[in-house]
Amino acid sequence: MHDALPRDLAALILGQAVDAVIYADREGVIRLWNAAAEQVFGFSSEEAIGSSLDLIIPERLRDGHWKGYRAAVSSGTTRLGGRATLTKGLHKRGASVYVEMSFSLVKDHANEVVGSVAIAREVSGKLAKTGGPESVSAS
Repeated sequence: MHDALPRDLAALILGQAVDAVIYADREGVIRLWNAAAEQVFGFSSEEAIGSSLDLIIPERLRDGHWKGYRAAVSSGTTRLGGRATLTKGLHKRGASVYVEMSFSLVKDHANEVVGSVAIAREVSGKLAKTGGPESVSAS
């Protein structure tokens, strides 16, 4: 057994994760976008990195998203405390996709918020099989 971990282990894990991983800086600009995020939202990493999170947030949900995002960044805590929530995302085709998404703040060594990470899994197909939710929390 080989005990030494590759130096690029984090990149290998990120690239091969089955869930979308998206990191955005304090201003909500996408800085990291893995292959699974490409599958869920349809945008390549070249299209996503450097873009605002508005790229994947349906227009009617943007005001609430940014209000919550700014509050989390300034307070250092998230409303859901890392619990996953069901929400809608925007696919490159323009269609909505249901995603189960969790959010965490990313803090530096001085405990200052430097951005946020979202982990998402598309559940549109699962909802279609069950008839969909009665109501979906979008924030």
